[in-house]
Amino acid sequence: MTTRKLLAGGSAVIFSLMALAAAGHALAQDSDVYKVGILTDMSGPYSAMGGPGSVVAAKMAIEDCMKAECKGMKIELLTADHQNKADIGASKAREWIDRDKVDAIADLTNSSVALAVQRLIRDKGGIAMYSGPATTVLTNAECAPNGFHWMFDTYSQAAGAAAALTKMGQKSWYFVTVDYAFGQSLEKDAGDVVKSLGGTVVGSIRHPLNASDLSSFLLQAQSSKAQVIGLANGGQDTVNAIKQARSFGVGTKNQRLAALLVFLSDVHALGLNDAQGLIYTDGFYWDFDNDTRAFSKRFEALDKGNKPTMVHAGVYSSVYHYLKAAAATKSHDWKVVTQKMREIPIHDAVMRNASIRPDGRVIHDMYLYQVKTPAESKAPWDYLKLLSTIPAQQAFKPMDASCSLAK
Repeated sequence: MTTRKLLAGGSAVIFSLMALAAAGHALAQDSDVYKVGILTDMSGPYSAMGGPGSVVAAKMAIEDCMKAECKGMKIELLTADHQNKADIGASKAREWIDRDKVDAIADLTNSSVALAVQRLIRDKGGIAMYSGPATTVLTNAECAPNGFHWMFDTYSQAAGAAAALTKMGQKSWYFVTVDYAFGQSLEKDAGDVVKSLGGTVVGSIRHPLNASDLSSFLLQAQSSKAQVIGLANGGQDTVNAIKQARSFGVGTKNQRLAALLVFLSDVHALGLNDAQGLIYTDGFYWDFDNDTRAFSKRFEALDKGNKPTMVHAGVYSSVYHYLKAAAATKSHDWKVVTQKMREIPIHDAVMRNASIRPDGRVIHDMYLYQVKTPAESKAPWDYLKLLSTIPAQQAFKPMDASCSLAK
């Protein structure tokens, strides 16, 4: 796959956008092309929650903006697979910024890749919008004036599920953690929430990314006798862990299995028999209201019948918001565009009560859901029931003094 084409039919999408702009509006010169890059995991453990669906979401954002604020603009969408490797992701981002003059990069699923790109844009400029990675380091020690963390992070996930279960009396925890920046951050934030509510962390064990066999890790967690086995991983690792835990009877009887980062795509992959009863925090659910249902119906038609995850929703929202700011300023200067991004309200089909903090954290309402039983589900993709809404100001960690932008 080349980065200049968008999967199958990519060139046709660019052509249709150009044709749409030409209808009553003169196209900009090539030097005025606004370029957006989707840097994601196209085929690995995070491809279902991001991957091709993130490209679909970005296409939708461009098409919607071209019909409104972006009329007359020429916009090009590029995509690349970072393969969950920080060096590959940083190399591609550098190539896009230096050679291809890409204005903004979005998704960036995988925390290690995101941190590498964050360091790059601090030096080289450009704009990065993170809807796939979870580490809170992006908005504290590694914050950047041109980096925006859009959808969720490890704190927002811990603040929901870990807090809810601990308050229910599930006070002793053992973590099974994917061994890189994301998992470590998720474990720490969840552990801090548990301890702040009077609970204890009795231990943890770490496994490699994209591990097919997690049985030994799960059995060690089971032997800890902790009330809760917390899965501090994501994507296919979480799916594998839940399936294997069910088959070994881990998390039954006097123990509870808690997946701290779950996506709708994970529930779909698991099926309700295995996923039922899971409690987790999500930033977007397709059946939340009329706007989310309409957005998801469009997405589903473009993505082989799949409903969007919160990563896809974040890609849509971030790309649309960037394009609105670019249209308003008519500028490629990241300093000018990011200032406008902070000024104009975030208003779209997927975000509720959203705003950008000085540290680059986009705060918005988050939601605590429980996965339905097979008997409760009445239609395809009818998977979740809402337990509570976590208001934007409570869902995310307060600004950290280690971020210079917070001072």
